[in-house]
This record gives sequence, structure tokens and C-alpha cells, in this order.
Amino acid sequence: MNKSDPISLSFHDACLRMSDVQLLRGPQWLNDQILSFYYEYLSHIKYKNNDDVYFVTPEVTQCMKYMDDSELKIIFEENNAALKSFIFFALNDNETAEAGGTHWSLLVLSRPEKSFFHFDSYGNSNSIPSMELISKVKDSLGVRQAKFRPMRCLQQANGYDCGIHVICMTEHIADYVNRYEVIEGLPLLHMDTVLSKRSELLKLIISLGGRE
Repeated sequence: MNKSDPISLSFHDACLRMSDVQLLRGPQWLNDQILSFYYEYLSHIKYKNNDDVYFVTPEVTQCMKYMDDSELKIIFEENNAALKSFIFFALNDNETAEAGGTHWSLLVLSRPEKSFFHFDSYGNSNSIPSMELISKVKDSLGVRQAKFRPMRCLQQANGYDCGIHVICMTEHIADYVNRYEVIEGLPLLHMDTVLSKRSELLKLIISLGGRE
């Protein structure tokens, strides 16, 4: 047990320490733990009754890069991925099996549109990692013919907000597909949403019993 960095909140498969929560207070790059927590929240609370969406946490997305087809098949079967219309991958440019990396982007499979949509708040800097992940998972997901579609999206105004953009875009897209069942036509995210999200996340963590 790490007494110098106690746990703030355990929530399903996510564990936030006080140091993780502190990242939300200032101009800091968000780590795997914060994004994983939010994906767990979307899966288990906000969209728990929506069988069309599946949120793949950053750690699992990272591990998928190094799995063989049989391992991928097991994970996808456990999560009924074949039945999900929209699958969200929180993607990092990390090239090792450990946590890390320098940039987050969002990759979303839309089965109805037979496409992998890529949303990158910093130009197309994660295009190569996203295409590598697609080539890794498309057979196991039964979408061999799906196209790669880099999408225009709101760009970050600094060097550290990519994780907040991924969190905001995930929710923005999930709300949209909940209503329209496609990603095509998605309006741009508002910068106000990005600017207010850190304080919203802090309030959410406290509301779920987290310690500040």
C-alpha cells in the first residue's frame, strides 16, 4: 500500500490515487488512470443501458497492440464486441507494453458506416498508431473491409489537453450516435466543453465517493 499516495477512488476496474486526481487541477497531461476511470463511468453508469456502445480503456487498447488473434478474440467475445455498433478506443502513441506515451487520440469503429473514425486534437500525429491498431483488430472484430477515416475535429490550444479532448470527444460522439446511430454529420466540439471538463471530472469523482 502506498501511504504517500493514497487511493482517492476505486470504481469498477479503475483505481485513482490522489496524484491522479491532482492532474485535473492544473495544466497537466492526463494519464491512463483518469481516462480509464471515465471510460468505466461511461460503461457502468452513463451508458449502462445502451448495448450499442463499447468503451475500451487505454490499458486494454495498449495491450491489444501486442496480443495475438486468439487473445483478441477472447476479449472481444467477453465484451460481446460483435454485437456492438460503436467501439471506442482511447489510443496512445506509446510503443511499449507499459503505461506511458506522449499523445492521446480517439479511434471509433462504426459498424453501420463500415469505418474507423479517427479524432486527433493535434493534427494527425497519431495516424500511424491508429492504423496499426486497426490492422491488428479488424479481423477479430469481423470488419476487414472497414475504411480508415481521419476526421476534422476541435484542435487543442496547448501541449497537454489531448486527454481532455479524448474524454470530451468520446462523450460527444456517444451522445450523437445514441440519437442518430451514425457518426457522419457529427458537429464540432465546443471549446467551452473542453475548458469546463476538468472541474466536472473533479465533481464527478467526489460524487462517487472519491477523496480530494
